[in-house]
Amino acid sequence: MLFKLLIFMLLYFSLSADIQLEDTYYVDDTTVKASTVTKDTKNDFTILSIDKNSHIEKIKGKDLIKLLSEHGYKNYKTKKSYINFILKSPVDMLPLKLKIKEYYEKSYEDIDIHDISVEPRGHITTLPKNYILNIRSRDFLSKSGVVNIKTEDDKKIFFDYSVRANVIVYVSKESIKKESEISSLNYIKKSIILDRFRAKPIQNIDKTTLQAKRHIPKDTILTLNDIESLDVVKRNAMINVSMSKEGMNIIFSAKALQDAKVDDIIKVQNNNGKILKARVTGSNAAELE
Repeated sequence: MLFKLLIFMLLYFSLSADIQLEDTYYVDDTTVKASTVTKDTKNDFTILSIDKNSHIEKIKGKDLIKLLSEHGYKNYKTKKSYINFILKSPVDMLPLKLKIKEYYEKSYEDIDIHDISVEPRGHITTLPKNYILNIRSRDFLSKSGVVNIKTEDDKKIFFDYSVRANVIVYVSKESIKKESEISSLNYIKKSIILDRFRAKPIQNIDKTTLQAKRHIPKDTILTLNDIESLDVVKRNAMINVSMSKEGMNIIFSAKALQDAKVDDIIKVQNNNGKILKARVTGSNAAELE
């Protein structure tokens, strides 16, 4: 009985959950059917017709929701004033898809792209022979975006695109304190569906020595904003400082006066209390400047 109740509750919540309408739908025919939105072809009906000369038609969001509700689709919502329906252009988008694919593969060391869709924001019949594709530098952080091509006569044509892909990321399996070393003890490697990242995920974490730049909560995707190179010298630690003098290499102990990474220039204090400058060369090691 309890099992049946749980199944009923799951079905109820899944059917009653709000579905957000897209801002724009691309259609193959001038007669736009409700199945474009609902994906239900059994109870299909006409929403609107697109003028062949304009190639685009829009409907008020509240009017579309009312129309869907009258036909039994009561859980659709939108925050947009208008929903656009655009007639698909008879243009092979493969050249743009390949360029977008190349851009994402250069942005991630480990990405598995399943599919890329590209649609012009207006109706076009051909792509220009020569053009430059413009993609913003941080667009790879999201699965979708807007690109444009610049033609020889300086005109811009805009396209919406979407990428369906899986990306390898590293996720904290416990809370990681600031300045703690990042190791296989506190992260796990996962393949996830590309959606939207707040910053670029860490790639090939096993090849570098890193520490947490800030406190990282459990189950957080590790990004470049979260980590930095590991401090190999800690403040107040005694380190070995080397110096060359008259062809001899002399090593003495000194106290580091600050945290540091390899190649950092830091101040150290020798046994006589004198403050010197040294360049960090490794773990608890430096050479006099």
